[in-house]
Amino acid sequence: MRTLRGRAGRDDGGGGAERGGLIRHRPAGPRRDRDEEGRARNARPRDGLGRPLPYGSPGVARQPEGVSRTPAQSLAEAQRLLDDGMPFHAHEVLEDAWKAAPEAERELWRGLAQLAVGLTHAARGNAVGGTALLDRGAAAIAPYADAAPYGIDIAGLTAWAGELTGRLTGTGAAVPAARTAPRLRATGHDAGDHPTGDETGDRPGAGG
Repeated sequence: MRTLRGRAGRDDGGGGAERGGLIRHRPAGPRRDRDEEGRARNARPRDGLGRPLPYGSPGVARQPEGVSRTPAQSLAEAQRLLDDGMPFHAHEVLEDAWKAAPEAERELWRGLAQLAVGLTHAARGNAVGGTALLDRGAAAIAPYADAAPYGIDIAGLTAWAGELTGRLTGTGAAVPAARTAPRLRATGHDAGDHPTGDETGDRPGAGG
């Protein structure tokens, strides 16, 4: 009894198929872009709002992945990028913080990253995507309102997300990213401030 393996005939064990004495090699798929450490990461250049550009085009450098930062450093870098009108890049910083966060803080950092993505969509003119991410981000950070760590302005961010959602629902027009950017920390905890009180226990970032 003959056993056929696959429609092309007997498996030759080398990526091709042997049929009628000829070995046919399947064309290799497109090579995946990888970062300097060999991890899969799209290398296409992107604009300031993270939109892919054609290969070879000048673009805005993306944030390196897996950078070790304290929460205060993550908030300061994300705020700088938000103020510069680059919420997509700010989301990459906040996503690193989310991945490195202890379990009790993971939803907080994920919510902050979602708010940054929501602003990214809003600046691109994607009202539906922006509204969805802003709502999800606001819901994720809301449980931390009574004891917000690192001076994060939960009340202010929640109000900002609600106001921006209302604008998107009303007009659907793209918003200016820099002028629409929120403040991540309450007054007195702006970027560059040294942690005080309970914040002296700032956890290390990934790999710290």
